Amino acid sequence: MVATRGWIGRIPEEDRPRERVLAGNLEERTTAEILAAVLGTGGGGRNVLALAHELLARFGDLRELARAHSEALLKVPGIGPARAARLVAACELGRRVVQSRGPRRVQVRSPGDVASLVMESMRGLDREQFRVILLDSKNRVLGIVTVAVGTLNASLVHPREVLKPGIEKSAASLVLVHNHPTGIASASDEDVRLTRRIVQAGRIVGIEILDHVIIGDGTYESMKETGQVEF
Repeated sequence: MVATRGWIGRIPEEDRPRERVLAGNLEERTTAEILAAVLGTGGGGRNVLALAHELLARFGDLRELARAHSEALLKVPGIGPARAARLVAACELGRRVVQSRGPRRVQVRSPGDVASLVMESMRGLDREQFRVILLDSKNRVLGIVTVAVGTLNASLVHPREVLKPGIEKSAASLVLVHNHPTGIASASDEDVRLTRRIVQAGRIVGIEILDHVIIGDGTYESMKETGQVEF
């Protein structure tokens, strides 16, 4: 009897992205190949690798694909609810991996350190997120907490919610951070007013606010450096 390779040997190479990923050497695989492994199978009359290329072409690049909502994904021929769910979940896991690097006991010495800590997890968000970096007496990071998620253009933040994680963790000081989905890191008048309120509230409860850093697309602005707020 002649041995056969089984059913997997009859599947065209372009339809076996998972096997190529499991074979290792991921750094040698293209983005489309890894995306195809997430999708699993083809659809809409195309093999899975062609479908992956279509997604990257339609959304422009991987970052824009990661920002896409399920409604936009479902408009792509061949992407049904199951594949859309896989994509959304995979992108969210990637964001959480990046964000999980933040709360290590690293020391924050400058606004640049703050930007390095959160840039990759915040620069691609399509809504504003307001986060608080909790620091000990040596400016080492105790944790990073998201305290508010706003609309496309604004975050609704109350000083009480900002200071609460610092009180619970006995933080010595806080750094405020939020992103601008436009990619432009420039504080608005509302940002300045809100920051002044939080700084004042922090003084009352004995928690120092060191800075408020605005995150754009690869850029940042420190309110302390610009002198917009007295910290």
